[in-house]
Amino acid sequence: MTDAPSDPLSLEGQLCFALYGASMAMGRAYKPLLDAIGLTFPQYLVLQALWEGDGRTIGGLAERLSLESSTITPLVKRLETAGLVTRERNARDERQVFVTLTDHGHVLKTERACITEAIVTKTGLAVAELQTLTAQMHALRRALVDAAPAD
Repeated sequence: MTDAPSDPLSLEGQLCFALYGASMAMGRAYKPLLDAIGLTFPQYLVLQALWEGDGRTIGGLAERLSLESSTITPLVKRLETAGLVTRERNARDERQVFVTLTDHGHVLKTERACITEAIVTKTGLAVAELQTLTAQMHALRRALVDAAPAD
């Protein structure tokens, strides 16, 4: 690990730059692993949310992933085309669409363990360090969301 730059106003001293670079590197680390199972990273996140709790609505997925429903819908459509999920409108409220994993979608959950293992290895960090870093990132996100002006 390197020390923080002496000038906190330099590009290297900016948290946003460090987070952006880490996010880009993480995406590059995931890409070949997800390519092997035919998924994009956003599709993988949707599946992760469904593996946590199957049968979520589009709105529920959007909320869980902190995205807009309009972003989730095309991801879910592509996952449906790939045979990983099904979509079904709520009979009582047609505005609600439930997303459910198919058998194939459930099977991919076992692949997730291999992907997670590979990513942990690529980081060079111990699991406890990754858990601490993840908790810090969640705390940072919550603080930024809480500090944002209301729409």
